[in-house]
Amino acid sequence: MADLRDFPDKAFSGVHHGPLQEGEWITLQDSKGRRHSVKLERGKIFHTTKGGIAHDDLIDGPDAVVIRSKGNVEYLALRPLMADYSVSMPRGAAVIYPKDTAQIVTMADIFPGAKVVEAGAGSGALTTALLRAVGIHGQVISFERREDFAEVARKNVTGFFGGEHPAWRLEVGDLVEKLNEQDVDRVVLDMLAPWECVDAVAEALSPGGVFCAYVATTTQLSRVVETLRAHGEFTEPRAWESLVRDWHVEGLAVRPGHRMQGHTAFLVTARRMAHGVQAPRKKRRPAPGAYGDDYLGPRRAEAGTAPATEPATESAGDMPQATESSATDT
Repeated sequence: MADLRDFPDKAFSGVHHGPLQEGEWITLQDSKGRRHSVKLERGKIFHTTKGGIAHDDLIDGPDAVVIRSKGNVEYLALRPLMADYSVSMPRGAAVIYPKDTAQIVTMADIFPGAKVVEAGAGSGALTTALLRAVGIHGQVISFERREDFAEVARKNVTGFFGGEHPAWRLEVGDLVEKLNEQDVDRVVLDMLAPWECVDAVAEALSPGGVFCAYVATTTQLSRVVETLRAHGEFTEPRAWESLVRDWHVEGLAVRPGHRMQGHTAFLVTARRMAHGVQAPRKKRRPAPGAYGDDYLGPRRAEAGTAPATEPATESAGDMPQATESSATDT
């Protein structure tokens, strides 16, 4: 089998080998860890407070070298990893940061050959990770309502992969109106109101397929989780967030770093049940008043009745019944 490592246009990994080439992005890092993203162009100079660095001194040279500025300050020059590229790419919408991207790819189980629907495309950071995960034999269909954001995403994704990825299709418009796919393996929603897409997504997802939503606030989190429950044909949603903290390690000085990546967003996942099959009711008793008069969100309809469209007052029948084990846990 031919070695595709030096042919990124065929492998579409976004990873390059060999000498640095004009048009590539590199990362320059100083001794204090400060990073600068630079697109290599012949004849150009990257200016720093410690003197300039000529692009020509890097082009046609090896990756992972140390170069000195005119002020004799050392900089580490490296091709950026996908995580580096995603946080430094030009932005239209805010990007999904690597700590959440990694969670999405793993917990939504994005696999080679998968058919994935994404909305919205934003600036393309998550799209690059999804495309790398599904590979050239998979498919990623991205929906973006704003044409200007879609154009930014297109430039960033094609810039990372070195051309149009054969597995990617970018649609400008509303997912609910334009989604006509069937047998979708995974759906990832990064949008203001993902609960509005639950019915459309349910029609597109294959039984066992994964729904994943990325939401920033607790009100969004509550609405999407309760909408999935009210739909009835998804497994019990799981919601979480991830926090990342660096550590300082020097000899005997081992301690937490002074900064951490705290809350960026919540993630919600659920599995699609077979069409027409209701998921089992959640058995754990909710907190007192959780679905009281003040709760105005979605409610799951009882079997054999139409879905509730108006908020209802909580009754004994609305509350999930406690199991024997949960009744004795208190």
